Amino acid sequence: MSEISSTALIELALNLTNSLTDGDRFERLLSTVRQAVACDAVVLLHVQGDYLKPLALQGLTKETLGRRFEIAAHGRFQQICHSTTPLRFAADCPLGDPYDGLLLAHEGDLPVHACMGLPLLSDGKLIGVLTLDSMVPNIFDDIPNRTLDMIAAMSAATLKTAMLLQQLEQHSKHNQQVVAELTHEALIKDGGELIGESPSMLKLKQEIEMVATSNFSILIEGETGVGKELVARTLHRQSRRSQGPLVYVNCAALPENLIESELFGHVKGAFTGAERTRTGKFNLASGGTIFLDEIGELPLAAQSKLLRVLQNQEIQVVGKDDVEYVDVRIIAATNRQLRDEVERGTFRADLYHRLSVYPVIVPPLRDRDGDISLLCGYFIETTRRKLGMQQLTLANNAMKVLNDYDWPGNVRELEHVISRAALRARNDSRSPIIRIGLAHLALMLASDSSSQAPNSASVVNSQQTVCDNAQLQGEINLKQQTEDFQRQVILQILTQQNGNWSATAKRLQMDRANLNRLAKRLGIRISKRIEIS
Repeated sequence: MSEISSTALIELALNLTNSLTDGDRFERLLSTVRQAVACDAVVLLHVQGDYLKPLALQGLTKETLGRRFEIAAHGRFQQICHSTTPLRFAADCPLGDPYDGLLLAHEGDLPVHACMGLPLLSDGKLIGVLTLDSMVPNIFDDIPNRTLDMIAAMSAATLKTAMLLQQLEQHSKHNQQVVAELTHEALIKDGGELIGESPSMLKLKQEIEMVATSNFSILIEGETGVGKELVARTLHRQSRRSQGPLVYVNCAALPENLIESELFGHVKGAFTGAERTRTGKFNLASGGTIFLDEIGELPLAAQSKLLRVLQNQEIQVVGKDDVEYVDVRIIAATNRQLRDEVERGTFRADLYHRLSVYPVIVPPLRDRDGDISLLCGYFIETTRRKLGMQQLTLANNAMKVLNDYDWPGNVRELEHVISRAALRARNDSRSPIIRIGLAHLALMLASDSSSQAPNSASVVNSQQTVCDNAQLQGEINLKQQTEDFQRQVILQILTQQNGNWSATAKRLQMDRANLNRLAKRLGIRISKRIEIS
């Protein structure tokens, strides 16, 4: 290949200076690089601790944007990050390519043949990586090193400009640090990062950024599995209390006779079994944040004790007469409709209003248009690392099914479906590039939604019958088959429980609110008999 013309490089510089947003700036960078260097795929990645996060790409599947590549787990990324100059990898390089099986222009598991990586440095520090891949062996060999150095320098300047602009838009030192580099702990613990670019998720992120730096009590509302704990950790991480502790309390798991002791502590001998003095959760959280998950499960007696903390920042240790003052911010979460609980008298109105100074509503996955592919990429990469796979990808028809599914279990259900499908795909594959196909998902989605009632043998048999019929008839609408199966199971259990929704939800091992929403969508209602509207 001949040297890239100066005209192309000047055009690249002009395009970058004319860009207004990060997304536009990155796209123009990749488009110009791709015009100048013949390749099938180009990706811009940002270094975040021990991981590489894709910021923009061309030529690869969209779900790649949701992946977070652990540098140490990918030999090629590791070599690029340890280099100060562009690296070309030989066509017969034994190191696996992180993008094998992800190229849009080529079907099947054919591995990438030509790979080149440019470390992006700013003030001697690695801030990102630009990768170029092609199915044509040795296509990058004749590009002059000087030209690659110039592309790397301009790419690094583009990335650094974007980082600086993001930092200027933040109003706290902690937010600047989060933008520059997410910590390893945040990335590995239950997702650590709010992934999603849908309008509802962008709104949620803006609300979190706005309210995080205040000291208001926050009530996080949302269905089971939407990621309320992750929102709570993000609020704490972006708050002025980020250097203090974040103490987690599952209110649903607290024994009713020990709630006060767990929350506020007790002294030795305060009650039978109190053999030593115990520090309560509120004391442990002093100077930081306490996260009260499933707050709607607290009994009324405990709610009155909690109200005193919210009003006066006072706690009373069990067995002591004196009160103690604590400096704690309270974040609570629930999948219940607390306003309805207040009307029924099962939740104190004054506590509800104290907790919900600023309510944050986490959207269900079905309302997050376009986010499923990003989340799939994230969970696929996480699963690949856990299972020690060289590469794990998702077939296009499988992605369509995942996008069409209603996800009553939300993000948690998606994570579990991907994990189980990966195991099935690994068992079926004879290639190091493992691809999750439609067959690996066929039994997953329906069984998750019905949660396999106690008569699970008949449920599984019904599912298998649906799948067998589908194979006999050729192409089918899997979403419709899944909904038909869900409707059949719910009607059957409702009939057995004489129309009792609570008992039906218990049999199906579902949250009652989620069951009501699913039944409404399926057209099931209760009058004098069970029927389909």
